[in-house]
Amino acid sequence: MPYAEALALQRSLVEERRFGHIGDTLLLLEHPHVITLGVRGDGGRSHILATDEALTARGIEVFEAGRGGDVTYHGPGQLVGYPIVDLNPDRRDVHRYVRDLEEVLIRTARDYGIAAERVEGLTGVWVGREKLAAIGVRIARWVTSHGFALNVNANLDYFSLIVPCGIGDRGITSLSRLLGRPVELDEAAERVAGHFANIFDFSSLAT
Repeated sequence: MPYAEALALQRSLVEERRFGHIGDTLLLLEHPHVITLGVRGDGGRSHILATDEALTARGIEVFEAGRGGDVTYHGPGQLVGYPIVDLNPDRRDVHRYVRDLEEVLIRTARDYGIAAERVEGLTGVWVGREKLAAIGVRIARWVTSHGFALNVNANLDYFSLIVPCGIGDRGITSLSRLLGRPVELDEAAERVAGHFANIFDFSSLAT
C-alpha cells in the first residue's frame, strides 16, 4: 500500500476507534520505497544522506510522518505494523506500550530461532549491534497509530540512504539475512498478529 494511503487510512481508523465505531485494529502492510521523518528527530532531514535528485531517480518519496522517532526507511520485504488501539482505561502508559511492541517483535524473532533483544537507552529490537525492527508511535488522546517496522526480506542497501533512526554507529539486519534464506512476509505477519493478540490480551483483534 502506498504510504500516503496508509496515513489517510490510519487517521480515519483512529477517529472511528476514538468514537467506538470499531474495535482495536492492527494493520500489517508492505509499502513501496519511502523515507519517513518523525517529529522528534534532532537531525531531521540532515539524516537523509541522499540528495533529492537521487531519491527521485530511485522513485523514493519522503514524508513527514507525525510519529515519534527520527528518520526511517520502508519498502518491499518489510512488514510495517500500525496498531489502532485505545489504551483507555488501564493501559495509559506510553513506556509500557512501546515495551509491549518490542516484546511482540522479540517473540516473533524467537519463532525463527533468533535471539533478539532490547538495548538500554534505545528503542526497537536488536540482534547484536544491528537493528531488526524499528518502532515509532503516535498516541493522541490514548488512541495509538503508527507503530513498528520488521525487516523480513527487505533490501538493506536502501538504509544506506539515511542515518537510520538517527543512530550512526549501529547496523541494520533482517530475518532473511540472519537465517540465510527467504522468509515469507505473510508467515511473519501471521506470527506478529498472534503475538500481538497474546501480549495485548485481545481475544478478538481486527487485522
